[in-house]
Amino acid sequence: MNTTHIIGVFDSKKDLLTGIEVAQLNNFNIDEIYTPYPVMEAIDALKRKSSFTIATFFYGFAAVVGVLAFLYYTSVIDWPINYGGKPTNTFPSFIIITLVLMILTVTILSLFTFSIRARIFPGKKYFLPDERATDDKFIILFDKKTAGAGFEAISSTLKANGASEVYEKEF
Repeated sequence: MNTTHIIGVFDSKKDLLTGIEVAQLNNFNIDEIYTPYPVMEAIDALKRKSSFTIATFFYGFAAVVGVLAFLYYTSVIDWPINYGGKPTNTFPSFIIITLVLMILTVTILSLFTFSIRARIFPGKKYFLPDERATDDKFIILFDKKTAGAGFEAISSTLKANGASEVYEKEF
């Protein structure tokens, strides 16, 4: 299914930020932005919140509980070994391996979560609306169906606020 997108091209970071601000003031729904380097101000201006850090916290918590439960079960309940009368439940000896396995678990599960959330998988065709976004241009992408206005309104608004070019393209 092909969709038509409205693409606004900007020459500088300042113009991009102005374009994002004006688009939000006019209730234009921005689908995505593309920049040649990370622009944190643009990401913050989109006001999209991620629950990735919350998921990562729960991965870490589950890993700590799971590792400690496994270590306790194996060293105290299932196979207690008496080393010179020392207690089998020596919690300080569990700390290092718990920390290392928590980091491993959080890293792997966060990688999978990010890949699923970003819809990245082997064999996926790369999507870039304008080839210049990897060189020196800043791109704002609007889905024509959900943009909140027509091409003429978006085009005139963006051009009046720093866009060097606005055009439609079907993907």
